[in-house]
Amino acid sequence: MALFTRTKRTAAPVATPAADPALAALTGDYTIDPAHSGIGFAVRHAMVTNVRGAFGSYEGTLALDGTDPARSTAVLRIDTASIDTGIADRDGHLRSADFFDAETFPLMTFRSTAAEQVTADRYRLTGDLTIKDVTEPVTLDLEFNGSATDVYGAERVGFTGHAEILRSRWGLTWNAALETGGVMVSDKVKLTFDISAVKAA
Repeated sequence: MALFTRTKRTAAPVATPAADPALAALTGDYTIDPAHSGIGFAVRHAMVTNVRGAFGSYEGTLALDGTDPARSTAVLRIDTASIDTGIADRDGHLRSADFFDAETFPLMTFRSTAAEQVTADRYRLTGDLTIKDVTEPVTLDLEFNGSATDVYGAERVGFTGHAEILRSRWGLTWNAALETGGVMVSDKVKLTFDISAVKAA
């Protein structure tokens, strides 16, 4: 007779997070408000510090489905010439053919392909990012910050988010070697989003 017997264990089902009640009530189409939003980035420079910047001109829409968040979608178009790091010469270089080639490719776009609710107020948005006619998938981690009706009666929702990309995947490969080793500009770019969107009347 065996001293020990093995009992087959079945994994407990993973519960799907319930949709945030506030978000569920706000199902509809929204337009991103650039005056109260921000799209920024940070990239390592000379291996020792981060250069930060932002894009000043963009437009986008959200189609939120609070009952089934997986059906939500987003589209974002960013004016590449609107890049701003606070240094005119550096911004000019970033607009040149070494980087965005803004004259030839004035827009970069993001179009979502999938949405996932991770917790009650955290979401993951996967989509296609196109820069200089190169399209690659990216994943954005988003947090729902809530909703409000502003003083003009507009219904708003807010999200913050972040993502990390390798710029070389989009052909943004310009660099310069440092005498002490390493390169001038990191391949990794950290993106940040602070979005306020207004519901369509």
